[in-house]
Amino acid sequence: MDEDYVYDEASGEWVSAAEAKAAASQNDAVEVRDAVGNLLADGDQVTLIKDLTVKGAGQTLKRGTLIKSIRLTGDAQEIDCRFDGIKGLVLRAEFVRKR
Repeated sequence: MDEDYVYDEASGEWVSAAEAKAAASQNDAVEVRDAVGNLLADGDQVTLIKDLTVKGAGQTLKRGTLIKSIRLTGDAQEIDCRFDGIKGLVLRAEFVRKR
C-alpha cells in the first residue's frame, strides 16, 4: 500500500492524505445565505428586497430588481455581481432573496 497517512490532531487518529484534504476543503467552504436563509451558490439569480443606493454610480437599484449570475467572494455576507452600467457591484447577502 503506497498511500500517505497524516495524523489528525482533532480526532487523534491517522487518516489518509486524501481524506484529510477533503475534510479541510469542506471546513474552508463559506456558507452564504440570503435574507430568508436560502443557501446561495455561484451562478444563482437573486432579487433585491430593498431599494439600494449605489455609491459612486449615482443610481438606485429598486426593490424587485433581478441580478443574474452572482459570484461568491469568500465572505459570508458579500456577493459579487454584474448589473448594467455598474462595474464591480458587491451586494450584502442580507438585501437579496434567491429566485
